[in-house]
Parts: sequence; C-alpha cells; structure tokens
Amino acid sequence: MATAATLPVVGPGARDLLRRAGTLAPVLAVVALLLVPGGGGAQGGTGGTGTVADAASGLLVLICLVRVVRGGARPLTRTAAVVLGLPVLGICLAAITSNDPASSLPGVARYVQVFVLVPAAVLLTVRDRRDFAVVAWALVGLALLQGAVGVAQYLTGTGASYQGEDIRAVGTFGATDVMGMATVVSYGLVVVTGIALGSGPGRARTAALVCAGLLFLPLVLSFSRGAWIATAVACALQLLLAGARRAVRVGLAAGALGVVLVGGLGIGSDLVEERVASITRVTAAPDQSVTDRYTMWAAAGEMWRAEPLTGVGLKGFPQYRDAHASVALSSGSDTAGAGAAFQRQPLLSPHNMYLLVLSEQGLVGLLALAGSWAALLVGALRRRGGFGSGTGAGADCALVATGLLVWQFTDFFYADIGGPSTVLMSVVLGLAAWWSLVGARRA
Repeated sequence: MATAATLPVVGPGARDLLRRAGTLAPVLAVVALLLVPGGGGAQGGTGGTGTVADAASGLLVLICLVRVVRGGARPLTRTAAVVLGLPVLGICLAAITSNDPASSLPGVARYVQVFVLVPAAVLLTVRDRRDFAVVAWALVGLALLQGAVGVAQYLTGTGASYQGEDIRAVGTFGATDVMGMATVVSYGLVVVTGIALGSGPGRARTAALVCAGLLFLPLVLSFSRGAWIATAVACALQLLLAGARRAVRVGLAAGALGVVLVGGLGIGSDLVEERVASITRVTAAPDQSVTDRYTMWAAAGEMWRAEPLTGVGLKGFPQYRDAHASVALSSGSDTAGAGAAFQRQPLLSPHNMYLLVLSEQGLVGLLALAGSWAALLVGALRRRGGFGSGTGAGADCALVATGLLVWQFTDFFYADIGGPSTVLMSVVLGLAAWWSLVGARRA
C-alpha cells in the first residue's frame, strides 16, 4: 500500500497542464466528437444535422455562460461584442420579414449557433497563446485521423462513389457529406503551414512540416475542387505574409511533394488531372455538378432581386428554388459508397454562402454577416505587422488565424453551411476571433 511519502508529486507544470485541459475540455470535445460517424445527410443552407458534435457545442455554450455568470465581469470588449453580434441583425430581420416566420425559426437558431454563440464561447474559453496552440493542434490531430481513414478508403475501394468507383476519400463523414473530410484536412493543413512558417520552437515547426506532408495526400484524394482552391489561396497568403524568400523555398518544396505523390507514385494521377482540368471548364464543357451550381447561383440572384433588402426568409431557398431556377437544374446529386446505398441528394442550397445569405437575408443580412467576417480578417492582418514579418511574438498565431479565415472565406464561394463539419467551422471562427479581437494584445 502506497504511503504519502511514495505518492508521485504533481509539479506546478503538471498542475497547469491539468487546469488547462480542464478549461479547454468543452472545446476539445467538440473537435474530438467529429470522429463519430454522423447518422444523417449533409443538409445545405440552414439545415442541421443533430450530431453529437452539435450537442457538444451546445454544452460548450452552456458551460461558457455559467463561467461568465460566476465570474461577474464583462466577458467581451465592446468591439468584440459588436463584431460577433453583428450577424444577429440580419438574421432576426430576415426571420421577422419572412413570408413564413415559423419555418424560419430553425434557421435563426442554426445561424446564431454557428456564427455567434459557438465562436463567442471559443473566444471566451481560450485564454492565451498556449490555449490557442492546444486547440490548433487538436484540429491537426482530427485532420490526421480523418485523412488516414480517407486514404485507406481510396486504397481499399471503400470510399464514396466517384466516376463509378468507390474511391473518393470522405473519412467518417460518409458519402452524403463529401466535403466534410476535405474541410477538416484543409483546416489541419492551413494550421501546420502557419506553425511551420511561424516563430515557434524548431521541434514544433519540424512536426508541422511532417504533418503537412501527411495531410497533402488525403486532400488530393478528396477530389474537392473548392477545398483545393481555398487551401491554395490560404497557404499562398501565409507564405507571402511570412516573407518572399521563404515563400519561394516552401513553394518549391510543396511542388516537389505534389509531383512525387501524385506524379511519381501515380496516386490518383489521372483522376486528379481530370479534376483539376475541370476547374477551367466552366463554360466550354461543364459537368452536371458545375451546371447545377451555376443554375442555383442564378436562382439565388433572382430571389435577391425579388426581395433585395431582407431576402425571401431563412430556410426559404428550397421553397423558392424551382420558381427561379432554369430547366438546366437536375433533380439532385448522386451519392453512394462509403457504406451507404445509392440515393439522390436534393439540392437545397446554392453552394455559395454569400449568395445563400443574399437570397435568404437580403443585402442587410449579407452586409451584417460579411461585415463581421471582414472585421475579423482586418483585425488578424493589422495585428501581425504586415507582409514579410513572419517572426516575433505571436507570428505563428497570426499566420494560423489569418490562414483559417482566408480559407473559410474563399471556400464560401463554393460551399455553404450544412453537414457535421459546420460546427467545426464555428470552432475555427472562434479561434481566429480570439487572435483578432483579444489575443494579439497579449502576444
């Protein structure tokens, strides 16, 4: 039987680690629970999925609220409250002016959850750069696990259906949410790029480079054109922010890695080449998915012209879609593989976040939501010292936060909210908001 003299002593560092883990546990739980396969499809627009990660995000908000009440101090600065709360203006106005306010209420709850409450809860939970790093590496860990599942799906032919073969890497998200794994892996790749270019310890930068190499392959095998474009834009900006010389060196290394993995080893080379080429074929010979996307974009524009200030109402796009879309729109997209039977996935949103908000919330809603996002991005850029200053206190946080915001805002041109990965987007926005609104002053 152990005596008091033989019990292990928990030092100050270990106690600090335990306290930090306890404080961040609600946020880390949201990230970790995205490994649990979802039971439902990826609903576009304001549709919810009811996953365990969504439930954990609700618990995160509740825990944060209790902490704020017990603390008794004002939790947010005036600027942070305005920036994070601005989207509520357009959301509530669109719900009030909707032709069917009752059907818009679930949309209000979803938008407030993913764009206001969860980001604010993450911002209030993260206390310093160490907390920021823990959450950032948690995103990388999730990306590595989901990416490993995706690569295994490609190699064993158990992924989602792509051109008649079950080879599309989708991780645990399934065939009905083909963007889920691509989004998670992209977040991880952007995070490790920022860490590798930052001013942290050499071991951290080396680990980040290794993780970047591991995450490149599953991103390629996701065959997600939108994720490819957003990742390229975000990482290119991170490289430029870190300095032109470093940008050239890392760019050459990344190009060589791509040649080895896709060209030299022949991993998906023909399919990847065809997928990349399809990005430029938006007018000459577009595939049906591109045709559907542009048709829905046109329909969203028509809805906005009908209700320019407040839109047709939250969750209104599916209801008004057929009245504004041309006959070129198909009835849905085909999904199969990854353990799911063949089914037609209905097209319930324009797959463009800006046009979705414009059509459902009008110009007021778009200006409110995009204004909040723009303020976060401007704050992240202003607080890092400009281009080429990739060193100094907080450089890694700045590069990570800026990269994540740029990735998300670029991806919103090709995607919108919907599916299990949406709640992870809320965590990412909250993490970036911490740096933009709070953390940069403490770096």
